[in-house]
Amino acid sequence: MPMSDEDRVALRELVENWAVWRDAGDWERFAGVWDADGWMTATWFQGPAADFIAASKAGFENGVSILHFLGGHSSDVAGDRAIAQTKMTISQRASVDGVEVDVVCTGRFYDFCRRGDAGWAIVRRQPIYEKDRLDVVDPAATLELDRELLDRFPVGYRHLGYVQTKAGFTVKTGLPGLTGEAVERLYDEGAKWLAGSSTPGDLQREGS
Repeated sequence: MPMSDEDRVALRELVENWAVWRDAGDWERFAGVWDADGWMTATWFQGPAADFIAASKAGFENGVSILHFLGGHSSDVAGDRAIAQTKMTISQRASVDGVEVDVVCTGRFYDFCRRGDAGWAIVRRQPIYEKDRLDVVDPAATLELDRELLDRFPVGYRHLGYVQTKAGFTVKTGLPGLTGEAVERLYDEGAKWLAGSSTPGDLQREGS
């Protein structure tokens, strides 16, 4: 779908502001990237944006280290609606069974966006988890993983899910990966959003 240069710049800036302000703990400005009906789905959280901001702030203040890095970006625009896809990595440092590790997950942010009086805002964010890996921070350290726990999660975020579970989070299974039913359903919801659907997908299902 055709889009103006202004839309292209504004949507890219919106996604970049999300990552910079969230990771910096700039919660007031971070709240400004969300639509009033904003919804966030992640491995460890599914719910309204306001609740996600509060949970992220609490984690930040308690030493939870989750950072984001962005890559290529593409957007489709239909009037005052858009679907933005942005390559990203999620990086988390945590202790697993007494061993400090880094887990890195590569994928895409898939954002349902809407333009209002204040400009573009995110109505729903659904990450797509494509692949991940786990490394010990100290090369001399060793870590033996619980295979049963690791296999509980889809291949796209199995190590991220493992680390977050060990850290005390409840991790949702069945989230979209590079291929499969979940991501195909997401693409269908995105197409319907651009076509004028009343909601950005089945949020009740995503929150279950």
